[in-house]
Amino acid sequence: MSIHRQGRCDVSSFEIIGPLPEASFGGVVQLRGAVGAQALIAAAEAEPDALPTALADCGGLLLVPGMQAMADAPDLLVRLSRNFGAEVEDYRETGTPLNAIHDTTPEILLVSNTPPCSRPTPRRPDPPMTEDGLLPVQFPHRRGWHTDQSYRRPPPDISLFLAVLPVPQGQGQTLFADATAAYQALPSALKERVDTLEGLHASSSNKRTRDAVLNGETPRELAPHQRPQRQPVVRVHPVTGKRSLYLCEYGQMDWLEGPFVGMQPGPHGDGAALLAELMAHVTRREFVYAHEWNVGDVLVWDNRCLLHAATWFDADHEARVMWRTTVSGNPGAAYAGERKSWIAAA
Repeated sequence: MSIHRQGRCDVSSFEIIGPLPEASFGGVVQLRGAVGAQALIAAAEAEPDALPTALADCGGLLLVPGMQAMADAPDLLVRLSRNFGAEVEDYRETGTPLNAIHDTTPEILLVSNTPPCSRPTPRRPDPPMTEDGLLPVQFPHRRGWHTDQSYRRPPPDISLFLAVLPVPQGQGQTLFADATAAYQALPSALKERVDTLEGLHASSSNKRTRDAVLNGETPRELAPHQRPQRQPVVRVHPVTGKRSLYLCEYGQMDWLEGPFVGMQPGPHGDGAALLAELMAHVTRREFVYAHEWNVGDVLVWDNRCLLHAATWFDADHEARVMWRTTVSGNPGAAYAGERKSWIAAA
């Protein structure tokens, strides 16, 4: 299947319309002759290759609108997630705080500024808009770019995000950067430089972020299963065979020993300069899609070839409730046979 600008492509019971508005990638999933979450999931389960194929052909991003019934039947989100991989993560097994886990469905992570989760709101950029009045997307004006749980080996494949209660449009967007197109657009010398480079990724809770290091905070003492993890800066996608940049910025790289293996470490080293150059490149506006959320939207994204970032919203006046699932099972040949790095050895 191929997706063409302003085009429609048929995938059996599904119609995929792409790319997404003002983007060069992504697609909207529509089900022929039926509406609603139950019907769509039944069709996906009857044709298990359809949506994974569409995800790969759309550059790693699918929008599935009209899924608001999932808010009352959370297992529907889990069933849809299972269509994209062998394992849907149980957050009770990952050290996630219980107040961030759905009370009846532990495969769902709560991302919300409301109790019991009460998650902090992303920072507002300063200035809040670009000089030409647009939403900032490019690093370092836009902060928070990452790919989910890159501090684990093997890292996860796919994330699904359901808008149970989004904030009004114009705030609380989710941004996505096409790391495949960004890699292809690198100058040849820079491609050669990064093709064999490894990044060192760390959980922000370990106090190894750039801000923590600059502030002189004492890093946590880490057990072996909590240690930072090496990841290739350029990943070969196991389904499409395409090469993509795989990195995060200030909050999810190791700024004590990294951000890159074999380069000068720390916030003032040559590794820091290279990371800033790569992050500014991959988040250029031509590579980015900004999603304005509607109730019942589900976004499915591929962490193996996309970066994403959350944006600010007015948490003093708006409540936001989002549900996320994480799917694993096909990280690629580089991870073949590896045990989960984040689980302590028996």
